[in-house]
Amino acid sequence: MTVRIITIDGPSGSGKGTLASKLAAHYQFHLLDSGALYRLLGLSLHQDGLLDALETKLDACTKIAANLDIEFIGTEDGIQILLKGEDVSQTIRTERVGEFASKVAAIPELRQALLARQHAFAQAPGLVADGRDMATSIFPQAQVKIYLTASAESRAQRRVNQLQAMGLDVKINDILANIEARDKRDMERTVAPLKPAEDAYIIDSSELNIDEVFELMTAYADQQFAK
Repeated sequence: MTVRIITIDGPSGSGKGTLASKLAAHYQFHLLDSGALYRLLGLSLHQDGLLDALETKLDACTKIAANLDIEFIGTEDGIQILLKGEDVSQTIRTERVGEFASKVAAIPELRQALLARQHAFAQAPGLVADGRDMATSIFPQAQVKIYLTASAESRAQRRVNQLQAMGLDVKINDILANIEARDKRDMERTVAPLKPAEDAYIIDSSELNIDEVFELMTAYADQQFAK
């Protein structure tokens, strides 16, 4: 039996996570937040004092990646994420941990260590996988490939709104600078750079709300699955 797979790739702040969750619930598919895996690994390496020694202590970092103690628990409010038994659902969404993830994602050996873990999520009846290279690298066989993007300015404003809702004091100029720097690093990295798959359906969400993007995605997915 072929497992149906929907991939959603795109830059940070484009809405991938929210829409992936909605699609997974809509189709009753499994959900993979690949960005969370990299954030979790980045946070774990930081906690172990290894993040600034990725190249000199690569073997130790790779071993941690292959044996990362994580758990995803579905709740009414979304997904609860545990690292070593600790709830880090909010922690891993901070800008600082996002920077950790971007550093980790640029190391080929660490990406390889997380590859098998990601493939294991592809189980019946289907999977919605969101990230930066789901369609181009991890699940090139996916029947539905979506690339979700938005202007850096609109993504920065969304991020500010999200962080302020968490009670954090942030400045949009700082967030915008971080987003632009991360985009550049993700797009220019030598391994699995951020880019749309050749057969991806590209959606720019700058001027669209979540419901409007969701309608576009489900219409396209239904069309592809019907082939």
